[in-house]
Order: sequence, then structure tokens, then C-alpha cells
Amino acid sequence: MIKASIALALIGLGVLVASLSGAAAVPFYLPLSTLALAGIVFVGRDIPKFLRIFVVMLSATHLVLVALVLGAAAGVITGDYTGYVPPPSAALGATGFGAIIYGLSYVPVVRTICRITDLYLASQADSVIRIPFIGLVRAREGVIGTWMIGILIAINLAQVALNVRLSFFSRDMFNALEAKDAAAFWYQLFVIFTPLAAVFVAIALTEVLLQNVLTIRWRAFLNTYYLREWLGDGTHYRMQIMGRGADNPDQRISEDLRKFVESTYSLSVGLMNQAATLVSFVAILWTISAGFTFPGTSVEIPGLLVWVCAGYAILGTWVTHLIGRPLIALNFEQERVEANYRFSLARLREYAEQVALLSGESAEREGLGRRFGQIVDNYMRIVFRLIKLNTFTSAYFQANVVVPYILTAPYYFVGKISLGQMQQVVGAFSRVESALTYFITIYTTLADYKAVLDRLTTFEGAIASAQRVGGDSKLAITPKVGRELHLEDLDVRLPDGSALLHTDELDFRPGERTLMTGPSGSGKSTLFRAIAGIWPFGEGQIQVPEGQSMMLLPQRPYIPIGTLRDAVTYPSKVDAYTDSEMAEALRIAKLPQIADRLDEERNWGQTLSLGEQQRLAVARALLAKPDWLFLDEATAALDEPTEAEIYRIIREKLPNTTVVSIGHRSTLAAYHDRRIDMKKTEGGLSTPVDLRQAEPAE
Repeated sequence: MIKASIALALIGLGVLVASLSGAAAVPFYLPLSTLALAGIVFVGRDIPKFLRIFVVMLSATHLVLVALVLGAAAGVITGDYTGYVPPPSAALGATGFGAIIYGLSYVPVVRTICRITDLYLASQADSVIRIPFIGLVRAREGVIGTWMIGILIAINLAQVALNVRLSFFSRDMFNALEAKDAAAFWYQLFVIFTPLAAVFVAIALTEVLLQNVLTIRWRAFLNTYYLREWLGDGTHYRMQIMGRGADNPDQRISEDLRKFVESTYSLSVGLMNQAATLVSFVAILWTISAGFTFPGTSVEIPGLLVWVCAGYAILGTWVTHLIGRPLIALNFEQERVEANYRFSLARLREYAEQVALLSGESAEREGLGRRFGQIVDNYMRIVFRLIKLNTFTSAYFQANVVVPYILTAPYYFVGKISLGQMQQVVGAFSRVESALTYFITIYTTLADYKAVLDRLTTFEGAIASAQRVGGDSKLAITPKVGRELHLEDLDVRLPDGSALLHTDELDFRPGERTLMTGPSGSGKSTLFRAIAGIWPFGEGQIQVPEGQSMMLLPQRPYIPIGTLRDAVTYPSKVDAYTDSEMAEALRIAKLPQIADRLDEERNWGQTLSLGEQQRLAVARALLAKPDWLFLDEATAALDEPTEAEIYRIIREKLPNTTVVSIGHRSTLAAYHDRRIDMKKTEGGLSTPVDLRQAEPAE
């Protein structure tokens, strides 16, 4: 940015010297605008990268405009090509918009948007992209995204320039029709219009391709980033147990990221396109209406049509904002209730058997009906608000068709403008009014975009809060030399800070099978989660054997949707074990009926009973062969003979694995060497008490 600002400053000084010396007949404001833009580029070197791309592209556009103006002034550009030279005032537009971008960089909501976009643009990940006629090009993903945004900005600015030239084509063609000049008409049609149209179509197709490639790459990066933040180090679990922050994280990652990427691109580039359009066509309106007098008077008002158009657009924008402002909150609420209803349906599908066994269909219909009623109620509030908004905007845009004719017809009838100029004014008025009312056009999109941004920022806030809780945890888990698992001065608390359990010292010895018992809610499962490192609330020392692996099997195992091979190897990769090893593990775990269905893909969590799911989890342990195996009521759904067989299998097939179990059945004591019971102290805390040493089970 510093080099670019120096280059702009030198060019501006050169043009200023040439202008003062008479070497170039250009307005004084042209070199001054170049110097001003150089200053903006210099002070803007620290603004977000997303905004810097726009400033750099505007600087490049400004230099092209300066070169064209200088070329026309020096006589290098002559003849029909002078129609492609923009007015010198167009250079002011690039400088002005650069200043606006710099100012926007200090608006909090814009900085929030740019912080998320810059995650992608600053990416250092190696990537490749296929470029037509060149092939695969390797570069950092952030560099690829930066170049694609820059090219798309250039395409949009080129489209504005083509539209300006086409307005002059329209003027000349209608003038030819008015004069019945056939030669001029066909010249305009084939020599001027056809090449312009061909270029317009070509760059429009290029824009469609680049935009879609950019948005999917951008979304893919953010999807990976947020998944990593959400799933990293148990953050997703801490967010859930903390019970605050972001609901429906699935929606925020799948839907909100897609909407954020698409809307950020369309709104930012669209705003720049409309700003460039505004500057370009305001110059046309100002020039044509330079000598217009106020209707019914002899008072001459410079640029009369510009002021009328601006007032008309500002009035429409103000009224639209007053009517449409409540849509932001309503759209946010709609996304929330839709996500809640969708989650309820998914949860019902997951627990279909339990609902059927309890004959809970009526209660489910009532609950789902209530949630869908919330969708309908909020949706109708949106509909009534949109009816009010669309009533005004429809009337407003219908008036746009005739307003420019009403304004220009008197001047045409008195001969101040030609038919071609009238048509050019109508087109320019429409373009300027459209640019000024861009806010009206995108209001509902903007409302939805703000709601999307709010959901993403609250999601980020919840992730940050969960990460902070994990980072600030005083439950220190440290590796230790030896094979014992040692707890010292351990206090485990609930998320609200209330104490749950305490132990001065507790050891789990290698090779010893330990059973933990006690009343529900005494902290047995929570202690397991603290040892596993996912429970952050509390303080004390948890010293785990260095270099040894641990595996925890909960009462209800997680079974991913996919093939049985995916389910039995989870969380390892499917190629970590051979098919024969997987099939053998399933047979040993008393699941011979599915051992030959490894490639079958289905929702195994719904296909298998809870008892079968628990045996599948045991098969995972048989494959993984962990040094420590924690069973949190992991056989509670099995009958006692099968449970006894499973414990016998674990002892036989995993002789080097230390087993620690949680259970309530009295029969479990026979399969363990030691029993620890959670007892309530006088203060209401639970504390582990070593009750007895049991005889080893046969």
C-alpha cells in the first residue's frame, strides 16, 4: 500500500506540473484528486484487507481514467474513440468512493464483517486453482481469493463503463432516427453497439463463473474454520453444558455461512457498482441539464435533474427505512424458530422407537404443532410488514417509468434537447435513481444479512466463551511417569459453580478392574469426563500415565450415519483396520448377524437397539486396544448373562487394558477387583470411598 500511494502521488504531481505548465489541458481537480487518493491509500494501509482490495482497484481505475483523459487532451485519442473517454470528473468518483471506504472501515458492523472475511483472505493454506489456457496454478488460498475479488471488481467497473458508452449509443441512435439518417443508424447499430454488446456478454459470463468459484471456495474455507473452532478441544461439548450462547450450531455453520458469503460479495460489490454508476451518470445528467430553468420560471439551476433525482431517491429511501426497519428483528426470529422446528423433527426421528413405545405421538404432534405455530405467527408478521413495504416500493418503482419523461418532456418540446438527448436523460435518470435507491432494492436482503451476521457473531461469542472456560480451567491434567492414574486435591463443580465432589487423593492402579458405584447425581460420570479432559469446571490435579491411550464408552454410544465400517471404526479412519479385523471384533462382541454387512450404508443408530449399540462400542474398544477403558454404564442395556460375557471378553481380549466401570447392578462387583462408592459428606459433597477389595472374577 505504501508503494502504491507513492506511485499515485508521483503521478498526481506529474499531471499537476503538466497542467500548470500548459502541457496538458486538464482541469485542476484531476491531479488534486490523484494526490488525495494517494493520501487515502497511504492512511488506509491498516484497514481490513477486504476493504483494501476495493481501495487498490479504485486506484487502478482512477489511473486508467487519468490516462484516458490525458490521451484525449494530448490528441492521442481521436475520432470515434473520444466517445470512450470519460469526463475528467469521473476521476473524482474513484477518490470519493475511496474516502467512503476508508470511513466505513471504522464503522463497528463493517469491521465485524471484515474480520470474518479476512479470515479467508489472510489464509496461508496451500491450494491450487485451474485457470483456462494456463492449467493448475498453486498459491495460498488467501492470495487466490484476493485476486478473484480484484478481478470481479474490475469486471463490475468495466460493466459500468460499458453502460456509460451505451448511453451515448442510445443518444446517437435516437438522434439518427429523429433525423431519418439511415447511414448513421446502421453505423451505430453495427459498428458501435455490436462490439460493445459482445464484450458485455463475455465479461458477464466470466463474472458468473468467477463469482460462483469464489463463493464456494470462500464458504469451504469458513466452513472448515468454524468446524475446527467448534469441534476443537471439546468446545462443542462445553457450549452445550454451559447452556448459553448459540442455539442450533448446525444452522449457523450450514446456512448462515452460505448466506454470509453470498451476501457479503453481492452487497459489497453491488454497492461499489452502484456508486460507480452514480458518479458516471450524474456527470451525464449534470451536463445535459446544465442550462435548464426551473419549470414555470426563468431561474436557471445548474444540474437541475441531478437535484430532482437525488431528492426523489432520498425521500423513497427514508420512507422505505421507516417501513422496513422491523424486518431485521423479524428475520432473525424466523431463522431461530425455523431451526428449532427442524431440530425437533430430527430429534423425533432419532428417538422414534422411544416415542412409539410410550405412545407419545399425540404429545409430539402437540409440541411440533406449537413450534410450527411460532413459525406461522412470526412469518405472518413478516408478510404483513412486507405488504406495507412492497405497497410503497411497487408504487415508487412504477412512478420511475414516467417521472423522467415528465421532467424532460417540456425541455424537448421547446427544443432545448433532442430526442436522443431525451432518451439519454431518461436512461441516465433511471441509472442515477436506481443507484440512489439501491438501499430500497436491497432492504430485505440487508435485513436478512444483518440477522445472519448477528447469528454468526453470537456463535463466535459462544465458542470464545467455551474456549475461555476451557483455557481458564484449574483442573490441571498432566502426564506423569509410571502407569497409575492419580487424582490429588480434586474438586469437581457444576457449570454454575456449585460443588459436586471432592477427593484428597485417589489412585487407579494399572491392571486393576475398578467399579464405581453411588447414587445418581453423585458425580461419577462427571469425574470420568474430568479425567477425559472435557469437563473444565473445578480445580485440582489429574495425573495421567504418560504415553498411554484412554477410551471412554458412554451409556448411549454415538453411531455416525454411513456404512457399518464407519460406525465400527469410529473415531479412527476406516482404513485403520482390515475388514477381517472389523468382522472378527463384531463377532466377538456378540454381533455376528451384522459382521458381513460392513459396506451397508444406513442410519445404524436407529437400526440397532441400544444393547446392540453398546456391543458395537465394545467392538470399537476391541479394535483400538486402549491402555485404559472407562465404561460409563456402557453395558446397562444388556441382560445380565450377556453383560457377564462382555466383561469376560474384555478381560480375555484386552489383558493389558485397565478397566474402570460405572454401574448400579450388584452383579457387576463380581467382574471387578475393586469397588469405589461415592458417599455424601456432611457438607453435601460427594467423595469417593474405597469400600472393599473384591476377588478377581473368573
